[in-house]
Amino acid sequence: MSVSGATGSGLTPEQMREAIDGLSSADTIDSPFGSLQFFDGVPRPDTVSTVYDALDLMRGIEVFLNAVPGASLVAMRRGLQSAGITSPQVIGFTDPRANSRSLFLTPNTETTYGTTFLDLRAWGPTVIEAPPQSLCVVDDFWFRYVADMGIAGPDGGQGGKYLFLPPGHEGEVPDGYFTYHCPTYSNWVVLRALGGVPEIKQTRIYPLAEAAAPEANEFVNLAEQVFNTVHSNDFSFFEEVDELLQEEPTDALDAERAGQLAAIGLVAGQPFTPDERMRGILTRAAEIGAGIARTVAFESRDPEAVLYGSWKVGFVGGSHEFLRNGARLLDARTQFHYLATVVTPAMAHAQVGAGSAYAYTIHDSRGDLLDGARTYRLHVDPDVPAKNFWAVDLYDTQTRSLLQVPSTIWPALASNTGTLRSNADGSHDLYFGPVAPEGQETNWVETIPGKSWFQLFRIYGPLEPWFDQTWRLNEFEPLD
Repeated sequence: MSVSGATGSGLTPEQMREAIDGLSSADTIDSPFGSLQFFDGVPRPDTVSTVYDALDLMRGIEVFLNAVPGASLVAMRRGLQSAGITSPQVIGFTDPRANSRSLFLTPNTETTYGTTFLDLRAWGPTVIEAPPQSLCVVDDFWFRYVADMGIAGPDGGQGGKYLFLPPGHEGEVPDGYFTYHCPTYSNWVVLRALGGVPEIKQTRIYPLAEAAAPEANEFVNLAEQVFNTVHSNDFSFFEEVDELLQEEPTDALDAERAGQLAAIGLVAGQPFTPDERMRGILTRAAEIGAGIARTVAFESRDPEAVLYGSWKVGFVGGSHEFLRNGARLLDARTQFHYLATVVTPAMAHAQVGAGSAYAYTIHDSRGDLLDGARTYRLHVDPDVPAKNFWAVDLYDTQTRSLLQVPSTIWPALASNTGTLRSNADGSHDLYFGPVAPEGQETNWVETIPGKSWFQLFRIYGPLEPWFDQTWRLNEFEPLD
C-alpha cells in the first residue's frame, strides 16, 4: 500500500505524525447539537446519546423533505375519500371550477378539474377512456409520473383507451390500449377537459375484466364541499408516509429513501410505534423540515429557480424527474411538491402554443414580502403571449391553497372572464389589497391584513415571447 506524499521506503516520522493528526478527532468537538466529548477518539457515554439524538433528528428532517411527494398524495386521497371519492368508479369534478372552500395545493380557478384514485390492488388491470380535447395525467402513489392522456398523450386529444397494470403484472396484455405498468397500486388520476363538465363526464374508468359491459361511473361535484387534501406539517406527517409505505411494494421506492424511512422506524410490514423519545424528536423534525421546505419553496437559492426579477418558476431544471446532469435536485423536488401537485413532462417542458407556463413571487418591487394589509398594482403589458388566456390566482402562504377572503370564493383575475377592464393600449392594471381602489372593483382581488400571500401567474398556451422573454411580467408595485 502506498501513501500520497511518501518517498523512498516509507514515511518520515514527521510525515507519520501529520498522517495520524489527519486521521484523529479532537477530544472536544463543538456542534449545533452540543459539545461532543471523546477519550482518544472514543465517544464518552453522554456523547453517544447526543449523537444518536442528532442523527435521528437529521434523518427525520431528511424524511420530511424527501417524502413530501408521498405524504401529499396520501392527504389527497384522504381528502377525496371524505368527499365521497371512495373508489375508481367515482369521479370527482369541480362545477363550475375550483374554489377556496377546500384546501388544495395551488389549484387554478379557470379550468374544470376531474379526479379519482385508481386501486389496482382491488380492481387489477384498469381502463381509463380519456375524453377528447383533454389534458389528463396519472401519477403513482409516490407522486411520480406514469402517463399523459389526451392532448399531451399518445391519443393526441382524440380520446383513447388507456390500460394501467398493477405492480408485477405478468398476465396477457390485450391489444387496443395504450398500456402502462404502474409501480404502485394506488395512482392519482387528474382530468382537465377544455369543454368543461360535459367533457369531463365523458370519462370512463372500469376494470379490464368488465370491459365488455362496464358499470357507469358516478360523478360527484367537489366544488360545494369543504375538505382538506394538504399533508400535515407535524408528527402526523410521518403517519401519512407510513400509510403509503404499508400499502405499496417495497421495490416501489428507491433504496436510498427507503433507508431513510427505515432509520426512523418506518418499515414496510412493521408497525410504526416510536417511543416517547423518538416521537419527540420526530415532532421537532417535522417542524424544522416544514420550515426548511417553506424556505426552499419561497426562496430557492438555485439560480435556475429565478425567471427574472423576483419572479420564480416551479419546475427547476425543466425536468419532471427533478434531474440535472444525472443528479437528483433534492431542493427542487421539495420546492415543487410543497407548493403544487401533478407531475408531468407537459408541465416541466411547456411547448409554444400548448400547455401552460407558470411564474410566482412573494416580493413586491421594493423587495419586501407581500403584505395583505397593503395595496399593490400589477401592470400587465399589452399583447400577453397567451394563445388561449392568462390568469392570476392568489394563495395563502400557510396552506398554499386558494386565499380565503370574504368577497369571493375565486380569488383570481383572468383574461377570459370578460369582466377585466383594459387600458387604451390593451394593457391591464390589476389591484390586490384589503379594499378595492375606487372604480377598480372588477380588476381587484381582496387580501387579508395580518397575512402574507403569493400568486401564480398562468399563461395558457404560452407563445414565443414568453420563452424568449421579449415579453416580461412587471413587479407588484406598493401603492401605500
